[in-house]
Amino acid sequence: MENQINTATENKFTASTFSSALTQYSTAWKEFAPLMEQLDFIAPAIPVGRRFEFKRSNNAQAFYSETDDVRAIGSEFKRVRYDGESVNEKTLNKGLTIRVDHDEVAGVDWQERYVEILVTRLLRNELRRAISALDTISLGGTPATNWNSASNPDGDIRTMISAAADSSGVRPNRLLFGEAAWDLRMTVYESQNNAVAFKAGAMSQSELAAKFLLESCSVMSSRYQSAPNQKSQIVGSSIYAFYAQNTISKDEPSNLKRFYTPTEDGAFRVYCDEHAKYTDLTVEHYSSIIATSELGARKLTVQEGDSE
Repeated sequence: MENQINTATENKFTASTFSSALTQYSTAWKEFAPLMEQLDFIAPAIPVGRRFEFKRSNNAQAFYSETDDVRAIGSEFKRVRYDGESVNEKTLNKGLTIRVDHDEVAGVDWQERYVEILVTRLLRNELRRAISALDTISLGGTPATNWNSASNPDGDIRTMISAAADSSGVRPNRLLFGEAAWDLRMTVYESQNNAVAFKAGAMSQSELAAKFLLESCSVMSSRYQSAPNQKSQIVGSSIYAFYAQNTISKDEPSNLKRFYTPTEDGAFRVYCDEHAKYTDLTVEHYSSIIATSELGARKLTVQEGDSE
């Protein structure tokens, strides 16, 4: 069977085709959790209305310091102000539709299985958008840094984190490795015949985060179909240092936020449009991934090779 997945047209979605049961399934299905966790790690979710406003703070003002804050008798304290750019945005309607021929259905749970396919694909799309947005605001990454048996990968990462803190005034609290970068780091330390290198190469993600004074570290191994016969890692040989907090505030200094508009049934809405010989299943949601602060994000791209 050749199932077609297409972008959906809004006029097909009415109360008569809305499926409450499938919508609840799209929210509760446990297999979506890893993708959601990766997405929230990079771009924490903030529930908002379709149109919303957030404030980009003036980074320099957040670190002003003075020596004239002493009040003279009979006078007022020094008056200061904090400005910020108010930004108006809206969440975008995203979704996919799959047409299933009734002659090809199997099992009583076929609708749930196709909803699972659509939600997984939509989350993977969001994950790629989040990485693309993080890549856009991150300084560094080119040229690639060569790592070999003489390298100190953690020293390079520490330098990147320090540069990020100097730029924004806030030390990054999260570190994201592509699978290839994580594997190369371990390979480098495993090739160095000393106890310090062996210990570094055996560190878990949480141990590495503690070493760098970070909140958390994550390795992303997710892939997508980049060509008919090829799958590519979403992050690959890159390492990102950035700041993010999982809060409901629109104005705190996370580099990225994923603003989404929830429905009464959850983050996704499912429509089931049944016809005599086929059924169109549609999953939609509203979201926008936005760089709320462009300062302090850094990228290190690594490759195996000789030192220059």
